[in-house]
Amino acid sequence: MNQFSQISLIASFIAGTVALFAPCCFSYLLPAYFGNIFKEKKRVILMTLIYSLGIFVVMLPIVLGAKVLAGLIFQLHDQTYIIGSLFMILVAILAFLGIKLPMPQITQRQPNRPDVVSTFTLGLFAGITSSCCAPVLLGVMTLSALTPGLAASLLVGAVYVLGMVTPLYLASAFIDHKKILEKPIMKRQITTLVLAGKTYPIFVSNIIAGITFGLTGILMLYLTLTGRLGMPEPTKLNLALNRFTQNQWLNLVFVIVGLYLLYKFIKRGLK
Repeated sequence: MNQFSQISLIASFIAGTVALFAPCCFSYLLPAYFGNIFKEKKRVILMTLIYSLGIFVVMLPIVLGAKVLAGLIFQLHDQTYIIGSLFMILVAILAFLGIKLPMPQITQRQPNRPDVVSTFTLGLFAGITSSCCAPVLLGVMTLSALTPGLAASLLVGAVYVLGMVTPLYLASAFIDHKKILEKPIMKRQITTLVLAGKTYPIFVSNIIAGITFGLTGILMLYLTLTGRLGMPEPTKLNLALNRFTQNQWLNLVFVIVGLYLLYKFIKRGLK
């Protein structure tokens, strides 16, 4: 327990939540998430897990101190946002038409299969774009670097990512519980389009997802090309939080409660 007395997992968790709502991250991560769940309509919790896994894959090595990767992402900030914006616009078109990206099918093909590929890819882009929140991220990287032992550093990074996606988990749990996307209006067919000899039914949920993805992609592309996408927040937040929440027993309780809630959420998502 000695090594855990030198860090605060609560500080990392709060820092992750702060990073989520920072302008640089907010502009991609949240619209991509909400557009995706309107596109999927079903399996909201499962799609949230897959989306957060994409963020986790990108963010964790950076938080663990992969300076080369972090530096590369900072240097390619504009290029990353441009590619992410174009991908958003592509997904907007696919969502509008109800087209899902192909993926290997081990079992019999199901017509309502979840679009795991685009969801995970959106999560990857969300993780990359959220890495531009340099002040918050560097604070957590500092905590991770000061943490004795790889296991503890890994825990700091995992909790940071968990803080970023917890609001998404809460949103998906609320949407799933209230069956918002199962309402009759979401399944109402507005019209049909015929392209290249194929007929695509257009539902209300398709329109919402398409508009969300499309407008976000176009807006991000414009802001990136005009140099208006940034993150001007201070850098001392994480270390200040770490000092005030540096209690090993408090952190232990936080880990136990967090693992239990995460277990219940994953169990519900995979049900």
